[in-house]
Amino acid sequence: MFDVAVFGSLFLTLFVIMDPPGITPIFLALTAGRPGKVQKRMAFQAVCVAGGVIAVFGLLGHQILDYLHVSVPALMIAGGLLLLLIALDLLTGKTDEPKQTKDVNVALVPLGMPLLAGPGAIVSVILAVQKADSVASQVSVWSAILAIHVVLWLVMRYSLLIIRVIKDGGVVLVTRLAGMMLSAIAVQQIINGVTQVIRAG
Repeated sequence: MFDVAVFGSLFLTLFVIMDPPGITPIFLALTAGRPGKVQKRMAFQAVCVAGGVIAVFGLLGHQILDYLHVSVPALMIAGGLLLLLIALDLLTGKTDEPKQTKDVNVALVPLGMPLLAGPGAIVSVILAVQKADSVASQVSVWSAILAIHVVLWLVMRYSLLIIRVIKDGGVVLVTRLAGMMLSAIAVQQIINGVTQVIRAG
């Protein structure tokens, strides 16, 4: 009751889209300055939020988008704009000030969504669930979704060890690099959304 090909295909797709190695510097930048226990909790919360969003869209994705009259390209552009705002904060150093972030749970936004559970991951899961026409395929699809979230949690949780090595100065550097990476991801996501709109037109 398990399809290895389906599992492997979706797992690799989600690994590329959700990018566990690439999320590490962004996670470190967004959670910098918080106690270790809080950072570990935020890593778990981010994965839970992403998993919940992915699960809901996997089960009810098309119905939700149709009900809201939202197209996939629109979802991509909106997610890109949100990421761009976060990236600008990282680049300009606004997140360095504790007053601005101490009451904000970045595990929900932008980590959980749209960084982890972004339009790309949502669409991939919707399509994978639709194509799964047997019990074995369905089990494989949901196993792949669970597996990638376990990987994400492990990567973010143990990335905290990096902070002990790079110290405060390194965190500032990582924050700037994360802002640059995140802005590139955001712009590419917007471009992809606009391209799809033009092709559909």
